[in-house]
Amino acid sequence: MKYFPLMSCLFVLLFFGCNEVNPKGEKEVREFVKQWNDAHTQIKSPYLERYYMDVVNYYEKERTKNQVQQDKNLLFQQFPDYTQRILDDQLIITKEAGSYLVTFTKRVNYNGIEADYTSYLSVIAKNGTFKILREGVAKNAKNLDAPIFPSNRENNMFSSNNRQLFGDFNGDGLSDYASVISPEISSTTKTDVKNNDAVQCKGECNSVIVFSNKDLEAITIKGAYKSQLENLKDLNSDGADEIGFWDIKPTTKSLYVFNALNSTLLSEPIIINTTVHKNLNLIDVFKKTGPNKITVTYSAQVNGKWILKSEVITLD
Repeated sequence: MKYFPLMSCLFVLLFFGCNEVNPKGEKEVREFVKQWNDAHTQIKSPYLERYYMDVVNYYEKERTKNQVQQDKNLLFQQFPDYTQRILDDQLIITKEAGSYLVTFTKRVNYNGIEADYTSYLSVIAKNGTFKILREGVAKNAKNLDAPIFPSNRENNMFSSNNRQLFGDFNGDGLSDYASVISPEISSTTKTDVKNNDAVQCKGECNSVIVFSNKDLEAITIKGAYKSQLENLKDLNSDGADEIGFWDIKPTTKSLYVFNALNSTLLSEPIIINTTVHKNLNLIDVFKKTGPNKITVTYSAQVNGKWILKSEVITLD
């Protein structure tokens, strides 16, 4: 029985030692914020979602962590040169009830513009690591209408959420969805009734296909600002649905056929001259005609006249 107190102490020490997994202290908070800041690059941005709670107060609005990630993705697509850093590596950390408030000056660079913003994060220890509860900038900060802030991308996020296309795009037998993040149009100028309207975008004039499954990389289509998605089913016998992207312009529309697994085109874009060949649907320009074979129909100019031509393409 003389060993009982010693064994009891060892049990208590082991029990609480094994369960004391939540990080503590300013040192861990500083390292977490540093990692979060360093993840604001094109290469590391897909990992930003893991830093957030399931529901976040994000620039004064309640958002899910998936919506936050979507906004971050759009930021990097609009401004591929975007960078941010914590000025002088100075963090002011205030311990709140069960959480930490971290304030700092964030220096951002984009499109040749450099600006400083007093910013904050509220973080909490959750399941052995920190998670972000709130993210934002000081209300009295200048230039809050800058295009790098979420309020300037809300319309694009709303459009993206309303254009979900469902399918099994990674071949795991489960339903995923894809959506398009479109660029924000700043102006449209009619230059000539015979030519396309001249479109100017805020940032890059590109569209981005994003997937609910985070293992699938986003696909960027340059110069596309209006679009429609199609589920083309499994064309190359890899078990995953291929995805079609219509790039819609005033006088043409082009169908891009992508393998979502590796973000590659399975054929050259199928271009239709819509001023001549009107009211063509997907079935009119694209058909699966055999194992790993598709037949595509496109507009071609022959001897000064626009005609429809078809060809069979064998897929790898």
